[in-house]
This record gives sequence, C-alpha cells and structure tokens, in this order.
Amino acid sequence: MSDAAEHAETGAEAERSGQGSAGGDLDSLRAQIGEKEKEIAELKDKYLRTLAESENARKRIRQQSEESVRIQRESILRDLLPIIDNLERALAAARDGTDPKTILDGVQMTVRALLDFLRAQGVTPLASVGQAFDPARHEAVDHVESDAHPPNTVVDEFHRGYQIGERILRPARVSVAKESAADSNRRNGGENDASDIEKN
Repeated sequence: MSDAAEHAETGAEAERSGQGSAGGDLDSLRAQIGEKEKEIAELKDKYLRTLAESENARKRIRQQSEESVRIQRESILRDLLPIIDNLERALAAARDGTDPKTILDGVQMTVRALLDFLRAQGVTPLASVGQAFDPARHEAVDHVESDAHPPNTVVDEFHRGYQIGERILRPARVSVAKESAADSNRRNGGENDASDIEKN
C-alpha cells in the first residue's frame, strides 16, 4: 500500500473515531438533559403538592377559627337569654299593674345578672365618682363648681365606664369639679383678674 493510501485510511479511521466520540458525547448530554428534566418534573410535582397542602391547611385553620368564633358567640348569646326573659317578665308585670316595688326589685335583679354576665366575660365597671379625672378612663361632659370635691375630681357619672382586662371598653362620661369662684378669689388675694371681670 502506498503512503498516500495509508494516510487516507488513517484519516478515515480518525474521522470515524471522532464521529463515534462526538456521538458518545451527544448521547451523554441527552441522557443528562433527560435526567434534569425528570428532576425538574419531580420538583414541580413536589412544589404543587406542598402548595396544595399549604392552601388546605390555611382553609382548615380559617374554618376552625370561624367555628370557634361561632361557638363563643352562641355561648354568649345563650347566656344573655335569661336576662332578656327577666326584662320581659318585668314589662309584663308593669303592664298588669303589679306592685311597683316588685317590678323595681325584678329590674335590680336583672341588672345584677347582667353585671355578673359581663364579669364572666372579663368586663368590669370603672369606679369614677370621687376619683381624680383621668382622660384615659373618663370623658368629661361637664365642669361644675364644687366645694365638696377638689378641682379636677369626678363629681357625677352620666354613663358608667367599663374595661376588659386592662383595656378600656368604654370611658365613663362624667362631670368634673372645677375651682369655685370664691376659691379662685381667695387664691388671687381677693383681686379679680381680667377673666373674672369679663364674666361679671
């Protein structure tokens, strides 16, 4: 065989082996891509399952919360029904011309039952009269001169205030003592200031 023929044969073999090597690399890459696609599909499936489980857990928690609120509300309303019954009995007694003292006693018992109900719910009335005015607990609706109470003291209560735990549910609406004109004159040495003159 001539050198040229031998060289051509060697080149053909090298080309065939190169094609075989390139074909092997291509097959290897295709296999890797197939594995990665399979991994991606598995991860996507896991993600979708986790998402569905999370949504189901959220729905369950929301349903349980709504059910709990419903049960608590029904319990509270059930406890109010006997109080309504007592008020209706008091109204019926008033219509029938029953002794006013009996009606008054019935209404007082009903109020006590209602206050007991509120205490059972953690609600307590605020004590106000005779205490120092506190804007966090009181709403001043009137200022009155009082010799019996120091200035800035609660004198009277129009609406009782209530708190639940440490939070104010409703502030008390109160009248607050202010310094009397006589005390103001004594404090000022008996001299009228410009505001006192304007008032006169």
